[in-house]
Amino acid sequence: MDPKTNGDAIRGHVLTARSNALQNLYGSQVKKVQPAYQQVADQLRDLILAGSLGSGDRLPPEFELAEIFGVSRSTVREALRVLASRDLIQTTRGTTGGTFVSRIQFDQVSDYLETSLGLMSGADDISLVNLLEARELLEVPAAGLAALRHEQHHIDEMRVMVAREKQTRGRGPKFRDHRNFHGIVVEAADNRLLGVMTEPVFRVLQARISPGDMGEAFWKSVNEDHHEILSRIEAGDSAGASSAMQSHLAKLNSAYGDGDESAVGD
Repeated sequence: MDPKTNGDAIRGHVLTARSNALQNLYGSQVKKVQPAYQQVADQLRDLILAGSLGSGDRLPPEFELAEIFGVSRSTVREALRVLASRDLIQTTRGTTGGTFVSRIQFDQVSDYLETSLGLMSGADDISLVNLLEARELLEVPAAGLAALRHEQHHIDEMRVMVAREKQTRGRGPKFRDHRNFHGIVVEAADNRLLGVMTEPVFRVLQARISPGDMGEAFWKSVNEDHHEILSRIEAGDSAGASSAMQSHLAKLNSAYGDGDESAVGD
């Protein structure tokens, strides 16, 4: 072998060994330096999430941001593109235009969560058991809050759903009444964040379960459970409403057949 080639190879091995040793020694403590635009985007994102920049606030012009961060305007422009791609900011044209912190609607958040949970569920990153547990963790306390915070129209709407359930046994329109019943309970809890989290979980769970017929006895039992939950909420019995909801969901989870996705959900 050519001595020069051999020497280059040896130096290469030495450098590789040294790099590996340094990585093992410091790797867990050292963070790679982010590109300038990413650092600017991260800092602006932190300001938005911390509330220093609120929904609808106008960001300074690009040249001012460049001065503030000590970077070029092209770097600022790239950072703003990153934030826009995450729907954190929006840019409008015209005399009253500019770059503004986005006003996020509850429906947008709910739809995003449903899409994300659906993708994770389809990739088996989220199991059916995970979805069932999440639903229980959300809806049981929601029933308790509903008993304390409901308004009369919530009670009236739940009564309508329960009455409809008695008219038919099966999935179809009646299943929608079941879904609506649970939705009204969560709404009566008077915490919009609970609704944003609960609805996507329910929709993904529903998509994971194939249609089927659980029979007259099952639907009669579900209807009775809903009536009990309604009674507890109407009476202002927070602990009783939570207990009734937990018992109801446990019964439904059992109907799933310990993870059998061919069963019917409520």
